[in-house]
Amino acid sequence: MLQNVRQIVEDQLARMLAQNPLRMDYYRRYSEIVADYNREKDRVAIEETFARLVDLANSLSAEQRRAAEEGLSEEELALFDLVTRPGLSQANRERVKRESRNLLVRLREVIEKVDRWTEKEQTQAEVKSLILDHVFATLPDPPFSDLDKQAAAERLYQHVWHLSWSGGFAAAPVI
Repeated sequence: MLQNVRQIVEDQLARMLAQNPLRMDYYRRYSEIVADYNREKDRVAIEETFARLVDLANSLSAEQRRAAEEGLSEEELALFDLVTRPGLSQANRERVKRESRNLLVRLREVIEKVDRWTEKEQTQAEVKSLILDHVFATLPDPPFSDLDKQAAAERLYQHVWHLSWSGGFAAAPVI
């Protein structure tokens, strides 16, 4: 039974981490649970581990629902998470969501035209420039400083590059 829950959590974590690197805290929590279990394999530890794994699985499900609750796709949510910050006004949160959607559309337009763009310096520069220009033009100032925008653009570029390199940057869905 414990192995089944572990496998479910591991599979769910793998999918979620592939979509959004900011979900690494969930993987750390999972690793801590498994490490605690491996240290103490008595009945109480097994029951406690099972309860913690079930709790983690429930929080993973809640995290997966967050995209729908925010009105974003998983890919849009990842971009939003890489840019947003705590304490944004509702208007600024909505603006960042809208611009996350717009950025994803623009990135797909550029990336889909080029085979293996992660291997070509010119296309890498084009994608990096697109992200930087978009971030500087659309993130509200304040609360985002130029340094915040630069850091956000770098996080976004690294995320998109990694997803593309690993084959995870999907084409636009067909409706």
